[in-house]
Amino acid sequence: QVQLEESGGGLVQAGGSLSLSCAASERALSWYSMAWFRQDQEKEREFVAAVSMSGSRTIYADSVKGRFTISRENAKNTVYLQMNSLKPADTATYSCERRTGVGLKSKPSDYDYWGQGTQVTVSS
Repeated sequence: QVQLEESGGGLVQAGGSLSLSCAASERALSWYSMAWFRQDQEKEREFVAAVSMSGSRTIYADSVKGRFTISRENAKNTVYLQMNSLKPADTATYSCERRTGVGLKSKPSDYDYWGQGTQVTVSS
């Protein structure tokens, strides 16, 4: 069973940057599109960004477009999320998720595995 482990979260001031990483235990991560979601307390899980199997295509939530960048290194079984110009509204637990299926999707139900997440807190 695949394991996804996120890291890189922390506390940062508004306007700052953080870089998240997601390491997968599965060797064939390149067979799957990957995404980052976030969840803040009692709110529903929210789509952030997704990247295709090869890394050539990406999609983003409107709320992070232009500020966040998703990427991947299949040779290292790792997915990244570079977050710039952070806002207090970005505060949440960020988790990476794996999709078994074709195409880039943004609904939580389109993904079948996810990690425990890493906490990102942005102070004003």
